[in-house]
Amino acid sequence: QVQLVESGGGSVQSGGSLRLSCSASEYTYRRYSLGWFRQAPGKEREEVAAISLGGSTRHADSVKGRFIISQDTNTLYLQMNSLKPEDTAMYYCAADTRGLNQLTTVRLWRYWGQGTQVTVSS
Repeated sequence: QVQLVESGGGSVQSGGSLRLSCSASEYTYRRYSLGWFRQAPGKEREEVAAISLGGSTRHADSVKGRFIISQDTNTLYLQMNSLKPEDTAMYYCAADTRGLNQLTTVRLWRYWGQGTQVTVSS
């Protein structure tokens, strides 16, 4: 099974930017649906953005216009701009061989990284 390792998290002030990376142990381009998720303390894990097998993307309303998901052959990225304190969370990447139209809930994603912490101060 594919193994995923996130990097790029850190502490930043409100309005700042970070770029998260998720390195996969195998070629993922058009072989896996890929996604970024986040979980804040006391809250459920939520999808932030995802890329389908065909390369189309979707972004949560809360991050549209600020975050951009992208990929190359075996790395997934999340460019995060105009960060807000409410973006503070542990960020995870995930992969699955099924299409995005089947991955309708967080629990359906099968392969997960260990996470990287993002902290945004006001």
